[in-house]
This record gives sequence, C-alpha cells and structure tokens, in this order.
Amino acid sequence: MRTLKKEIIIHKPLNEVFEFFSKAENLNLITPPYLNFRILTPPPIEMKTGTIINYRIKLKGIPLKWTTEITEWDPPNKFTDTQIKGPYKLWVHEHFFTDQGGKTIVTDRVTYKSRGLILEPIIEKLFVSKNLKQIFDYREKKLKEIFND
Repeated sequence: MRTLKKEIIIHKPLNEVFEFFSKAENLNLITPPYLNFRILTPPPIEMKTGTIINYRIKLKGIPLKWTTEITEWDPPNKFTDTQIKGPYKLWVHEHFFTDQGGKTIVTDRVTYKSRGLILEPIIEKLFVSKNLKQIFDYREKKLKEIFND
C-alpha cells in the first residue's frame, strides 16, 4: 500500500471550509478538467456515513466509473471516502480539518494501491504517483482561488 499526504492552509474559518467540502458537488470545482470528472449520483447528495456516490472519470482517455462510500463522517473535523469500485485496488481518502486560530489546515491522506499485480511498482512509478501529485496540486491551486487565499 502507498500513502499520499497533502496539507494546505486556508485563511478561512473551519466551519466555512468544512461546509465547502461537505457538498459533493464541489468536487467538480477542484478536480482537473482533463479527468472529465462527473458526478452520476443525482443531487442533492446528503453527506453522512453510508452515503454512496457514483462518478465518471477519464484516466489517460479511458472512461471509468468510480463508486465511493462515505465511511466516516465527523463534521467539522474529518470525513473519509472509500472506493467501492474504481480504478484502484484500494483507495481510502481521509480528509482532516483543523482550526488554527481563524485559519483552517486541510489535510488529505490517501492510502491506496494501484492495480497491476507484479507490474504495480512500475505503474505506480511511471503513472500513478505523478498523476496523483498533479491532481492534488491542482486541487490546492483551486482551493486557494475559491477561498481567495
């Protein structure tokens, strides 16, 4: 298994930042356009433990369906989405929100494993880790724009 961790500081109060993340529809705003990300679950999506969300993405031009479940919901401190079906063998994305005197530290920790059996280390090195870095760098840039940081 592999872990990706990204932390950013947003100069807005915890409740405001968590409110943004609690709306699944906002994923469209912070996902790179080249992924052609679309939420298939009809709105409104009530975020809570057990919520299932279906998406469609394109990875390297290949259309894929992705289904996640909110496996932990602890507003405004944390939530976790876990892949049920999708491009990874394992995907657990933990979102942490920490108040820092009027600012919010947003920490993403993704535990994942790529598909590919014996080729997985090569796939990880050549494609997956680079792609995830680009996605989370884009996400950071968009969050800074959205929150005027």
